[in-house]
Amino acid sequence: MRRETGSTSVRPLAVKPWPKLVREGAHAFAGNDERGRFLLRESRAAEGSPVAASSDFSAIMGFVKVVKNKQYFKRYQVKFKRRREGKTDYYARKRLTIQDKNKYNTPKYRLIVRLSNKDITCQVAYSRIEGDKIACAAYSHELPRYGIKVGLTNYAAAYCTGLLLARRLLKKLGLDKLYTGVTEVTGDEYNVEELDKGPGAFKCYLDTGLMRTTTGARIFGAMKGAVDGGLNIPHSLKRFPGYDNESKSLNADVHRQHIFAQHVANYMKTLEEEDDDAFKRQFSQYIKNGITADNIESMYKKAHEAIRANPEPQKVEKKEQAKKKRWNRAKLTLSERKNRVEQKKASFLKTLEGADA
Repeated sequence: MRRETGSTSVRPLAVKPWPKLVREGAHAFAGNDERGRFLLRESRAAEGSPVAASSDFSAIMGFVKVVKNKQYFKRYQVKFKRRREGKTDYYARKRLTIQDKNKYNTPKYRLIVRLSNKDITCQVAYSRIEGDKIACAAYSHELPRYGIKVGLTNYAAAYCTGLLLARRLLKKLGLDKLYTGVTEVTGDEYNVEELDKGPGAFKCYLDTGLMRTTTGARIFGAMKGAVDGGLNIPHSLKRFPGYDNESKSLNADVHRQHIFAQHVANYMKTLEEEDDDAFKRQFSQYIKNGITADNIESMYKKAHEAIRANPEPQKVEKKEQAKKKRWNRAKLTLSERKNRVEQKKASFLKTLEGADA
């Protein structure tokens, strides 16, 4: 078949189809079939191919290597800076900040929980065009005021920090008397019930950022503290300690033990029996403050009561800044420069008079 194009004619290339034997062997080879390998070897041997004994399918199909060339890097688009630094999950942030269009200027509040090596930060924030606004904040380094001087990053400390944030925020809004939350901690499910008459419960959504949301994570301890403190946070029981995935139920006793740091107390007893030196090394601050495995629960109970009694932040007096030592001369004002010139003139005239005499 010819195709006329002006003065020249072009004959299309004739594509020779694979023999039936080769095609069957190729399909079977792709499925890692011994029969396919046999068929390929037989077909190559029949055609006199130099690679007849080879069972490598790439000899027929070829190997295509993905090369990151100039065009790849030219079109490469980097992620946002805070995502590259591992600080912001923009996919989740978009859904946590966008408010319903029929609510107009009503902010969408988020309960932000962040963990570090030495501290737990809990904040209630809302977004604005110019940046996020912090409505209230609480930190685990404030807990020594309430009697918790050790273990400021464990699950029990996270619960106390969330409780402190909730009580502080509600007192700031004047809702602390209306929504008291759970005064007797059981570790069981609790959701705030709104009043029939009066202001509704303060609603916010948990913002975990890029932290791992595994079952028993401290993030959910802070959330549980905020819920028991009187905040309305939509949540399920699946990530609390003591939740059984098979029975789909929460063991409230296990959760209560974590809230009062009984898992730490049990470990203290076990370690003290097995290795006394390791116990003294690992729990040196507990020993120093006179905290034992038996009185650790009472410490947290007293802390919960103290937080409810006075959740307000402590005012920090600003220290007077030390005067910085100057290593160069201060710049003279105009009047000082004029006065300096007059002094130099008078000194020079005095020198001339002395020379004439």
